[in-house]
Amino acid sequence: MTRTLIIYSTTDGHTLKISQTLVEHLTQALQDVTLMPIEEVSSATLQAFDCIVIGASIRYGKHQAVVADLIKANKALLESKQTVFYTVNLVARKSEKNQPDTNPYIIKFLQELAWQPSLQGVFAGRLNYPKYGLIDRHMIRFIMWMTKGPTDLNSDTEFTDWQSVKNFANAIHELV
Repeated sequence: MTRTLIIYSTTDGHTLKISQTLVEHLTQALQDVTLMPIEEVSSATLQAFDCIVIGASIRYGKHQAVVADLIKANKALLESKQTVFYTVNLVARKSEKNQPDTNPYIIKFLQELAWQPSLQGVFAGRLNYPKYGLIDRHMIRFIMWMTKGPTDLNSDTEFTDWQSVKNFANAIHELV
């Protein structure tokens, strides 16, 4: 049985929710799946798995530095295994930017790392104004205003296409 590790880096918890959904679907497909926050992952951890899935959120156009650091430090090891990378961002709420070949964040990130995972995914995230601090709330609102997104500071909108997440889980299952 293939051992799969799903690593997540989340800013507000939504990437964790997507990762948990992937675990649920893969476990139903009789996969041996472990879920772990990126902060707990070491090179020894990575070595113990056959397939590595990394999910990372975007805030202000960037993934958390810990994501790039993990990949850079373990690039040779990752390249010797089946690898999956997916990003969660609000730009992906737009149909013309919700695929790995059309989403600017995943394209730029993978180019900067010169890394080509076996499978890539992009998911729209969640916009939850009431949860954000004062500065984030207004900065994100300004970005949403510029990109014609929701600007009501009381709104909590989940843009994730959960069928797409399930399809991605199926693609991971097929990969391994």
